[in-house]
Amino acid sequence: MDAQWVDVQMIEDKEKSAPAEGLSRRAFLDKSISVIGWGLVATCLGAGLYENIRFLYPSVVFHPPSRYIIGPIQDFIGGGNPDQYGVISVDTRFKKDHRFFVVREKNRIYALYARCTHLGCTVNWFQDLNIFKCPCHGSEYHSHGHEFAGPAPRPLDRHYITQDSEKRITVDTAMVYSQQEFEKQKMFIQLS
Repeated sequence: MDAQWVDVQMIEDKEKSAPAEGLSRRAFLDKSISVIGWGLVATCLGAGLYENIRFLYPSVVFHPPSRYIIGPIQDFIGGGNPDQYGVISVDTRFKKDHRFFVVREKNRIYALYARCTHLGCTVNWFQDLNIFKCPCHGSEYHSHGHEFAGPAPRPLDRHYITQDSEKRITVDTAMVYSQQEFEKQKMFIQLS
């Protein structure tokens, strides 16, 4: 029995003294944890460095102005016969760039927001029919902006419009009024 024990002991001693081929499990785990740990440290330091550099260059969003001088009042005082809703003309020059129409009635001028009150699509003016139509869901509005067909829940909104000291018309697209607010606060240019 002694000889067997000596042989087993010698085999174990040889295994301990012989160099291992490749990595042992313990060495592999030690190296893996080390690599992962240092990778996380490097990632955090890199993210912090990126944020500090980005802080030096602020991200500024430039918005176009909301006030537009659209021209002298004489450009909008044209003659003509009013339709059944009192509208003499609808000026569509500002729809594409500023998303509003200038409506001329017998005694006043106002700016209609070209945004459908249903889901916000841009409405179009059809001169031959004297109506505004929404291309998305078919809402239709009379020439003065009141809805009469489709899913639109209320009339077209209006923008703030004013006249400066030089008799030029200014429209502020940041100020939007419902039809009731528009009438109540008299957000139109009264003509004499």
